[in-house]
Amino acid sequence: METITNRPFAEIAVGDSCQRKHTVSRQDLILFATVSGDHNPVHLDAEYAATTPFKGQIAHGMFTGALISAALAMDLPGPGTVYLGQSLSFRKPVMIGDELLVELTVSSKHDSKPIVTLECSVSNQHGKVVASGEATVMAPTEKMTINAPKLPEIHIGD
Repeated sequence: METITNRPFAEIAVGDSCQRKHTVSRQDLILFATVSGDHNPVHLDAEYAATTPFKGQIAHGMFTGALISAALAMDLPGPGTVYLGQSLSFRKPVMIGDELLVELTVSSKHDSKPIVTLECSVSNQHGKVVASGEATVMAPTEKMTINAPKLPEIHIGD
């Protein structure tokens, strides 16, 4: 079983950073549409998406945002983090098969509260930034290590 250890507020410094990778799959788009209720055909209908300026299916913008959320919750600061806010600009489409790199960098810490601001950037396998912004979180104040829950495997047929 995988264990995950957070970085409590006292251990976080301006300039700290982390990276997380994810390759976008068709299943990602279907699962995100199911959870979000966003069934826009540009995400789900290959035939329709081929007629758009993107020439293919693109990931939901907030799917990319969810990858940032995962990096905050699992990496920096990690378990116990509470998301307070996010500014996010979508710069390029994310296609099925794209290999995304999420990068977070601590840009500031509040003086008296466990509030941390992080610059967020997501780039594709070509080094092109597909999304960027800033997240504000309440960092945990206590160090903790958790066992990552085993999530069920989900298979979607064609």
